[in-house]
Order: sequence, then C-alpha cells, then structure tokens
Amino acid sequence: MFRAIVIEKHDDSTSASVASVDEKDLPAGEVVVDIDYSTLNYKDALAITGQAPVVRHFPMVAGIDFAGTVAASDSDRFKPGAKVVLNGWGVGESHWGGLAQKARVKADWLIPLPDALSTFDAMACGTAGYTAMLCVQALEAQGVTPDDGEIVVTGASGGVGSVAVFLLANRGYRVVAVTGRMQEADYLRSLGATEVLDRSAFSEKGRPLARERWAGAVDVAGSHTLANVCASTKYLGTVTCCGLAQGMDFPASVAPFILRGVKLIGIDSVNCPAAIREKAWAALASEWTPDLLKSVTNTTTLDETVEAAERLLNGEIRGRLVIDVNDG
Repeated sequence: MFRAIVIEKHDDSTSASVASVDEKDLPAGEVVVDIDYSTLNYKDALAITGQAPVVRHFPMVAGIDFAGTVAASDSDRFKPGAKVVLNGWGVGESHWGGLAQKARVKADWLIPLPDALSTFDAMACGTAGYTAMLCVQALEAQGVTPDDGEIVVTGASGGVGSVAVFLLANRGYRVVAVTGRMQEADYLRSLGATEVLDRSAFSEKGRPLARERWAGAVDVAGSHTLANVCASTKYLGTVTCCGLAQGMDFPASVAPFILRGVKLIGIDSVNCPAAIREKAWAALASEWTPDLLKSVTNTTTLDETVEAAERLLNGEIRGRLVIDVNDG
C-alpha cells in the first residue's frame, strides 16, 4: 500500500483526499517509480478543487509531474536505481500521477535526471521551471537577444513566472515582471526583474495596437493580458504563451502580427518530444542555483496539498511548491 491524493467523482461534483492505494491497482506501464517529490501546479490545483474539467477518468491520482527512483522496469532504457523525472504526458489527468509515493508509467514518458540535480532540485524546478525554460529557449530560437530590448513576464509571482524572470535575467535580458501581487515586488527584483508592473494595466480590454515596448514576452495568463502584450510588442518581436490563468479566450486583433510581424509561439510542455525535454532539463541543471532554490521554493506534505490547492488558485502561494510525498 502507498499514499496518494485521489480524486473521485460524485454525480456532478468531485472530491480529493489523501488515501491508501494498493500497488496492484497501479495503471499499466513499463516502469515503476518510487517517488521522492512532486509539485503543486496550477493544473493540479484545478483538478484537486474541481474548478475545471482537468481529470478525464476517475478515480484519479493527481499530480502532473514527479521525480524519484526506478523500483522496477521492463524497459532496457531504465534500470532499477536510476533517477528519473516526468512532466506531463497526461499523468494526473488520464493516467495516475505524481502526488503519490509510487507510480507506474510508460518508459517513453521518463527522462534521466541530470547528474547535477537531486530529485528535490528537479521538483523545485518542476513542470513550471521546465516550461519556463521552454519559453526562454523559444525566444532565443526566434533570435531575440538582450540587445533587442525588454522582455515582459506575466504572472511573474507564480511558478513559471518566477523561474522565467530568473532565467532571462541570468542570461542578460532586461526583464519587466507583471503581477497581481505588488507586495511581491522586492521578491521579483531579487530574481532579476528591473521593473515590476501591476497586472491591472494588462488584464482589461486594450487597443488593437499600442505603443511598441517589448522585444519578447513570456505569458501565462492568456485572454486580455496576452492580447495586450501582443499589441505592445515591438516590430518582429516574439511572444511565447504557455498558460491560461486569465482565460482561454484571445480577444485580440491580427494587427500586431500583420503590421509588425509579431510572432506568437505556443509552448506545450505536456507532449513535448524527448529531445526538447532533455535539452531544457540540461539547461536547467546548468543554471539552477542554491540561492534561486531557496528564494522560489516552499515544501509541504501530501496531507497539506488539498488545502494548498485552494490557496494557489487564490494567488496566495509564491513561486514553487514542492510536495514531499513521503513526509507524514
């Protein structure tokens, strides 16, 4: 038996709680992993609270990522004792996920943990850090350089935003952080932001084209925020979008894309090919620092995760929340 956060359906509602699960009930897969750490992400919080139809099958073990040690394997790629990390692939949605002490998954969903990272470090980065790195690498792939001008990061106090601010500043970019929690301004400056703006200036309907300012962007909000970011992006600038915290709609004009050649790059972290994942994780391993680890990470237990999901959706959690699945 092992402990896990299990989401169950009751007529038109769902509930989530810590439950004991029999290992024989684990879903099919080639590799069994003893999980050390998972994280609480925005999508996890939506699933746990039932505020969005994230979960496809019930009962479901929550958690879209984890890091741990291979316990058993039918795959030649992974031997018992190997350290591994998983992000996405529908775990926590259609396949039992990582907010648990054990998981059985497909070998193709795992990547070897870089030597420079512990399993805790991997989840301090987590899906949020991995997604942030995908955004940064996408900006660079489009030729955006520090000399081109400012990069705006929305949702900057959250997991993706916090890491994106640090990664961009660490690479020499001038980063403007946008947040709904201006009390976190000092925190964001400590990560490298040169300016902190209130999200209220972005979250309402704006003009089809605004004054050019941003050479690039990392957006986690969608909706009006993304539209306003695109409207004020410079000629031939690039906007990466990876979230929909404000909404799935995109109430924008084609004007920035036609008249300024702005590029909008969607970032998918769930089904990303292994080669791109490994490149992102290798970069995280080389840039993740102990100081960043301390500043962006909090740790909690499975027993506290359901309550933490509500706080995350209410904007009350800063940075990354690592779940020690074996504590408690």
